[in-house]
Amino acid sequence: MARRAVRPFNLIIQGRHVEVAEPLKRYAERKLRKLSRHFDQLQEAQAVLKAERHRSDGRAQVAEVTVWGDGLVLRGRHSEEDMWAAIDGVVDKLERQIRKRRSKLIDKRRIDASRARRRQAAHAEAALRATPAPPEVVRIKRFAMKPMTAEEAIIQIERLGHAFFVFRNAQTEEVNVLYRRQSGDYGVIEPE
Repeated sequence: MARRAVRPFNLIIQGRHVEVAEPLKRYAERKLRKLSRHFDQLQEAQAVLKAERHRSDGRAQVAEVTVWGDGLVLRGRHSEEDMWAAIDGVVDKLERQIRKRRSKLIDKRRIDASRARRRQAAHAEAALRATPAPPEVVRIKRFAMKPMTAEEAIIQIERLGHAFFVFRNAQTEEVNVLYRRQSGDYGVIEPE
């Protein structure tokens, strides 16, 4: 994976109950600027370096960092006996948070892509089901055709209750089709 270039962003380092000497400030800046490679848009990072009193071990060196970038606000706090180690610890915590959020985003994108593929497949399947299948011959009926008149064919069509009747015309010896018209009358189809 290609590393992102370090982009300029607003970096604020403050001290509370502790003086931030120039070497410590440069060290904190260098460590915090490395966080920008994890973001497309890192707007600001603020570090508060302070000394706190604890009942158990006396004084502790604390580094608290807040980072604003890519629409996220990340916060980390780490305490050690040494301020340099506290800075390392809080940067490590922030990088773990970033990796965790990134893996959640990647998982979410994969899940969303999978859902989109399933939805697309379902739509395609529904479209296939909705598209009527081309008509096909499902039954072949064979029968002997004895010659008859159109009047005899009318008797047969009414007896069978069909919409049409195929017969051999007794006068022409050709195959004709008798059909029922919407008006209730009959029509005959003859070949030319």
